[in-house]
Amino acid sequence: MMQFVAGIEVFQIVMTRCANVVSFCFSPFFFVIIVFFSRGRVYIDNPLWFRAINFRSGWVPLICLGLFFPARLIFGVPCLIALVIYKWRRRHLSSYSVIEDFLQSESNFLPIRYSYSEIKKMTGKFKDKLGEGGYGSVFKGKLRSGHFVAIKLLGKTKGNGQDFTSEVATIGRIHHVNVVQLVGYCVEGLNRALVYDFMPNSSLDKYIYSKEESMPLSCKKMYEISLGVARGIEYLHQGCDMQILHFDIKPHNILLDENFNPKISNFGLAKLYPVDNSIVSLTAARGTMGYIAPELFYKNIGGISYKADVYSFGMLLMEMASRRKNWSTMVEHSNQYFPLWAYDQYNKGNDLEMRDVNEEEKKIIKKMVINALWCIQMKPSDRPSMNKVIEMLGGDGESLKMPLRPFLYPQEMHVGAVQENLNPISSNGELTWTLSAR
Repeated sequence: MMQFVAGIEVFQIVMTRCANVVSFCFSPFFFVIIVFFSRGRVYIDNPLWFRAINFRSGWVPLICLGLFFPARLIFGVPCLIALVIYKWRRRHLSSYSVIEDFLQSESNFLPIRYSYSEIKKMTGKFKDKLGEGGYGSVFKGKLRSGHFVAIKLLGKTKGNGQDFTSEVATIGRIHHVNVVQLVGYCVEGLNRALVYDFMPNSSLDKYIYSKEESMPLSCKKMYEISLGVARGIEYLHQGCDMQILHFDIKPHNILLDENFNPKISNFGLAKLYPVDNSIVSLTAARGTMGYIAPELFYKNIGGISYKADVYSFGMLLMEMASRRKNWSTMVEHSNQYFPLWAYDQYNKGNDLEMRDVNEEEKKIIKKMVINALWCIQMKPSDRPSMNKVIEMLGGDGESLKMPLRPFLYPQEMHVGAVQENLNPISSNGELTWTLSAR
């Protein structure tokens, strides 16, 4: 492909120079030069061309002007169209040359590379469509081994192909039970695709927001899924050679296999940083509204770090516990959104009012909600690391202490307010930790 791009560039240079020559030859300046050097007389009496015709000097400018405009239209427009086409192709090919350079430099760990014809064959010419989003479309496919896969056919590239390289660079090096497995990829001309393991139970949002009785998930199973997601995020933060920040943890990006084991997916917004980087730099906020950490908007509350994923997980965990969206749906008989209402209920010693929930399930829900409240604290330094979240989720819920009431905006925080108890585990517990640590 690199040779093809180089050939395009050479052809574009040749076409540019030819267009310049044609434009000059049919320009008024060129004909003025002809008239000047002919010294006012041009005789064309060649019988092979203009038999018995003798042009006098005064006719030459008129003839030149008469020929100029149709000649420029005939020869100039095709050259202009050719230049526009190849400039457009060069702009699009430049993004794929970036992708090719990345793939060649990272060839040691990347999965299988498929041709576009193989992708079409796997999907049966894109017959079984699983879903569609801003990234493109997802189709169900089948490998020659009989293994089912989900093929994400990416749409128009963004950021010079960085969305594609970001996803391949992160997920291509990850092997964890709670992270979706990248089987292969395709880069061929304008076509780009990612091949994943097929998840027959779709994504988590179908089970959180669904009111259908045909798609039930018990409270215990939802808790197990939350624990698996937490382990997957913790692996991204600490289990790899590079620290991977996902920046888009939400129910739609949590896939479920045949046994409802969660798999974190969609690494298009992910960023890789050295493990020892506690603060990272971003030029713009990224993620999905309702799950984006506040420090991505308000720089005065703390730096951007892995705590941004902790916040997103907290919002996800709150929705898993309540089976409702945090922002779009208000609590019945209340003007507050769910996290604030849940905090007030538990702070008063009350349980949450939920239908068809037994005592054991109430304890599980309470543990999930309190963990979520710790994760969605406004200041990043007040949130736990994912390692501590796992410890809290797996531990005794009765030993958890309530954090500060979460704030919706930084303006709600009292100036100089200091949290009295930074330890979410009671004093009789064995776990002690500092919230600013990884």
